Amino acid sequence: MNNKDLANLIFPEAKDISFYEEKYPRRELKEGAIVTRYAPSPTGVMHIGGLYQSLVAKKMAEQTEGVFFVRIEDTDQKREIENGVEQILDSLEDYGLAPDETVNKNGVDIGNYGPYMQSKRKEIYQAYAKYLISEGKAYPCFCSSDELNEIRENQEKAKQRTGYYGEWTRCRNMPIEMAAEKIKNGEDYIIRLKSPGNPDRKIKHKDVIKGSIEFPENDQDIVIIKSDGLPTYHFAHAVDDHLMGTTLVIRGDEWIASVPLHLQLFYVLGFKAPKYAHIAPIMKEEDGNKRKLSKRKDPEAAVSYYKEEGIPKESVAEYLMNIANSNFEAWRKGNKDKDISDFKLELNKMGVSGALFDMVKLLDVSKGVISKFSADEVLNRVLEWADEYDKELYELISKDKEYSLKIFGIERGNVKPRKDVAKWSEVKNGIIYMFDDEFLNSDIDYEFQKICDKEEIRKIVEEYRNNYFDISDDKETWFNKMKDLSEKLGYAREVKEFKQNPDNYKGHVGDISTVIRVSLTGRANTPDLYEIMNVLGEESITNRFEKVLD
Repeated sequence: MNNKDLANLIFPEAKDISFYEEKYPRRELKEGAIVTRYAPSPTGVMHIGGLYQSLVAKKMAEQTEGVFFVRIEDTDQKREIENGVEQILDSLEDYGLAPDETVNKNGVDIGNYGPYMQSKRKEIYQAYAKYLISEGKAYPCFCSSDELNEIRENQEKAKQRTGYYGEWTRCRNMPIEMAAEKIKNGEDYIIRLKSPGNPDRKIKHKDVIKGSIEFPENDQDIVIIKSDGLPTYHFAHAVDDHLMGTTLVIRGDEWIASVPLHLQLFYVLGFKAPKYAHIAPIMKEEDGNKRKLSKRKDPEAAVSYYKEEGIPKESVAEYLMNIANSNFEAWRKGNKDKDISDFKLELNKMGVSGALFDMVKLLDVSKGVISKFSADEVLNRVLEWADEYDKELYELISKDKEYSLKIFGIERGNVKPRKDVAKWSEVKNGIIYMFDDEFLNSDIDYEFQKICDKEEIRKIVEEYRNNYFDISDDKETWFNKMKDLSEKLGYAREVKEFKQNPDNYKGHVGDISTVIRVSLTGRANTPDLYEIMNVLGEESITNRFEKVLD
């Protein structure tokens, strides 16, 4: 009996690998086109780090006219969560990162290199495992859990590194006939790689992001096929990336220690290895120390958090690109109106250590992004978000969409639009005063700032209402009337006049307009008062003056 006989005994139905080499031909793409992927396991909520990797991968594929695909690595089915695949695909779609090829939510493959779920590629992995066994590069291992524990304990006693390698490989040199007999007797087994590595030898590897790194060769006889017939991550990724034509693997740097093993797998399988780019994790500062964003500790680690908070996908992408390339911020300042797709991402400009996640910075970026949206876009986005997360807000703005559109149009479309909204969850508090049913029927704590005397406030409001208010005034006329009112009541027409001679005036025109602003909105800080008044209309303004005077 020889190795081929043993391979046929273990995998009698497995095809020759030539079948798959022909079925999945090399991709015909232009020179320099990158084929890359996001390969998540559906074992938990989508992490912001996964979104970050996907953003970088899709960007690199797009700007080289390559391919970005998603492969679901679901061979660890014990840890798989319900609807895990749907969550991954929905998150990518929500953030504009839909892949060129993948499996859709109905389990249908989109692309010619599927199946895109590893659990459906079992026969492919077995074909390549059969090939390795027939070549004497892999073998069945019958060691039980107890035997493996015994090996580890003996290694620890001998103060040697743990693992299945060298003299500790009990099944590596088992005679083929003995292995065949055990299989025929129904004994449990797994398939291990017969590693050709020697840890005394070094391999030099050039990571696209990290640069040159030196590792000892892998000498561990790792498991490649588990007892259930499914592959381990390491083996499956090598077979899949070869057949799917991956040219660049972009992944988190927690995998960097696996590079020697992965390169070895490509070598023993006779494949050309892809390039690797290991991305530093997104970090968080805590008690003066850096740590990785944690799904357990940090709500912002879950991609769903941003949707729930109403942070637009464009804002998240813009912020992540800030993290990815340090020159993006300068590019954005010089290209304020360009789409993010016009920015050229360069992997060699990605940081080699983890970037700190800064929620304040993200919200600041988001304010800038939202300020560029049209009123229609804001209304539609807020309605869509509120329909799922804030029914009260949905009812408020949907009952009169034309009026709501005017509200969202305040200080929008200007050369310098107002940047006061960072997420849709802030909108209700930001606009609630614009609705008469809410404003006129609520208790308002008017904070008039510098002018606190009630009689003075009454005088200002009555004088403005009776002698200066005209809803048809243009902005220049309206502001001139504010100055006239100020002068009449002993306030400076201009702020600079007051600063030059403060003893000559009660205050200045800004103090007068604050009284009017607070009277009409209940707030000292709002968007442009003239635009607010035009949206409110004469009847609403009159009623609001009555309310404050009462």
